[in-house]
Amino acid sequence: MDIFFHCPHCKQELEADASAAGSIINCPTCNGQITVPQPDPTNVRTGSPVKASAAAREQKQYKVPLRAGAPLIERKKTEEEEEQESPAEKKKLRMRVIRHSDCIEVGVDHYEKVVTDFLNKVGEENIVSITPLSYTHWDMATQKILTDYAVQIIYRK
Repeated sequence: MDIFFHCPHCKQELEADASAAGSIINCPTCNGQITVPQPDPTNVRTGSPVKASAAAREQKQYKVPLRAGAPLIERKKTEEEEEQESPAEKKKLRMRVIRHSDCIEVGVDHYEKVVTDFLNKVGEENIVSITPLSYTHWDMATQKILTDYAVQIIYRK
């Protein structure tokens, strides 16, 4: 059985075993001297400490925001639904940016392979444009600004 009480100096909530009742301890937060109170129904809790916590006692009422029109998170279409789409719906424009730094794995550069595989997957007839990009970014590891490159592919799908 545990006794829950507050430090009279800093108001920190503390917990002590019932066998420590009446003893003098130092508050771990402010280091002030405290006498552990005697157990009574107001300061004794049994069961899980998580269930007895202040967060567990507070009832929260969450509401999911609603809005007219499209859902907030669209579910992925099944293959059957994709096959039933009209040709106009099937050929929406999409964009993909492939960054060089994302294609380096354990010191091996896979950039050309990743771009080639993506272009082959999309198909030449669906590619609208391919634009090379150059950008700078802050590298956390080296604490320097680095210049890198990427390719932006706009395609129909």
